[in-house]
Amino acid sequence: MVFVKQENSLPGSDTRHGEGENSRATELVRQTLAVVLAGGRGTRLDGLTAWRAKPAVPFGGKFCIIDFTLSNCVNSGIRRVGICTQYRAQSLIRHVHRGWSFLDGRLNEFIELLPVQQRETAEWYRGTADAIYQNTGFLRRHAPKHVLVLAGDHVYKMDYSRMLTEHVERGAEVSIACVEAPLAQSKEFGVITVDERGRVLRFDEKPEGPPPLPGRGDSILASMGIYVFETECLVALLEADAADPASVHDFGHDILPKLPASGRRVYAHEFVKSCVNVANGVPYWRDVGTLDSYWEANLDLVRVSPDLNLYDRAWPIWTYQEQLPPAKCVFDEDDRRGTILDSMVSGGCIVSGSIVRGSILFSSVHLHSYSLVETSVVLPDVEIGRHCVIRRAIIDKHSNVPPGTRIGVDPAEDRQRFSVSEKGITLVTPEMFGQKVHDR
Repeated sequence: MVFVKQENSLPGSDTRHGEGENSRATELVRQTLAVVLAGGRGTRLDGLTAWRAKPAVPFGGKFCIIDFTLSNCVNSGIRRVGICTQYRAQSLIRHVHRGWSFLDGRLNEFIELLPVQQRETAEWYRGTADAIYQNTGFLRRHAPKHVLVLAGDHVYKMDYSRMLTEHVERGAEVSIACVEAPLAQSKEFGVITVDERGRVLRFDEKPEGPPPLPGRGDSILASMGIYVFETECLVALLEADAADPASVHDFGHDILPKLPASGRRVYAHEFVKSCVNVANGVPYWRDVGTLDSYWEANLDLVRVSPDLNLYDRAWPIWTYQEQLPPAKCVFDEDDRRGTILDSMVSGGCIVSGSIVRGSILFSSVHLHSYSLVETSVVLPDVEIGRHCVIRRAIIDKHSNVPPGTRIGVDPAEDRQRFSVSEKGITLVTPEMFGQKVHDR
C-alpha cells in the first residue's frame, strides 16, 4: 500500500510543492472561493437519508461524509468556503456549526452556510447550477479570481491547490476533475473525452456505450463533480443557463456538455495528479451513494491495510470532536466475554460481555451481554439488547435494538421488517422498531 508522505501536519501547508511552487500555490488558494453543493437527497441510501442530507451521513466511525470535502479545503489552504444546503439540512447545519467554527473571520477565513434564500423567486434550488446562480451575490461580495465547485457527498483526499496550479498554467477557463472508471459504469457519471493535451472535446452526462479511453477498452474518464471556474466565466454561464427555459439548471446535464463547442478553454484534471491517498497504485475516491457501497467503504476501514488512510497526520480529516469517555470492553467469563476483533470502536462505547467482529461501532454504542455483531456498521447512540445476532447490517443512529433480535440471519424475515439491499445488506432504523426519532 502506498501513501503520499508529508512532513508538515499544519492545515493548509503542503511540503510536496517546491519552495517557488508552494508560494505560487499559496497565492492561488488565497484567490479562490470554494462552493460545496450539499443539498442532495441521496435517495439511494434509503432510510439513512430520510431525516438527514447525504453529506451529513456518518462515516468512518466518527466523521460525516462532508468532513472529507471540508478537510480537503482546509488542508489545501482554501479558507473561504460556502456550503449550499437544502434538503433535510438541520443535522448538517448543526454539524458544521459545531465542528467547523475554528476559522478566523478576522483573517477573511470562513465556512458559510448558504440555505436557499428565495429572494427573487419562491423556488428552491432547482439544480446544481441554480444553487450557485442563486448565490452569485455571495461570489460578488468576496470577489474571488477562481471558484472551486465541490460535491459534499464523496469520500476522498485531494490537494485542490494542485488542480488550481494546473488550471492556471494551462490558461483554462474551466477545469473538470476526472477519475478513470470502468466502462460498464458510464451511466453513473459524466463522461469526458479529451485530446492529447487534456483539452475537453466532449462531455456526456450518463451516456450508454460511450467510446472508451484510447488503448483502454474497458475504461472511461469520469467526472468527479469537482470544477474550477474563472469567476467571470462562471457567472456568465450561470446567467445564460438561468435564462434558458429548456434547462434543468444542472452542471452535468446543461452547462458542461455545451462548453466544448462554445470555444471556452476547458481542460480535464486527472485526479491521480492531486490525490493524497493512493492505495495499491489507485487513487481513492468513493461515491458512497448506495447502501452496498456505503457498507463496503466503511468496512474496508477495518482491514489491516485499508484503501483509505485515516491515520495520516499530515492530511487529517477534521470533524466535530465530541467529548466522550474511552471505549470499554468488559466481562471475561466462559459464557460471557467482551471481545473485539478486527473492528473499529469509537469513544463512549461499551461492549459488555458480547462479541464484535469485523465491524465499526460509532460513538456511544452500548452492546449488552450475550450478543454478536459481525460485519456491520453501527451508527452513534445505538443500544443493542442481550442475546442479539446482527450480521451484514447498518444500524442507524438512536436505534434501540430489542433483546433477542436477529438481523442478517434470515433474509426473508429481514425483508418483512427492514430494508435489504441488492447485495443483502440490511438497513435498520429506529422507525422500523416503532421508535419515533426525527431530530438526528
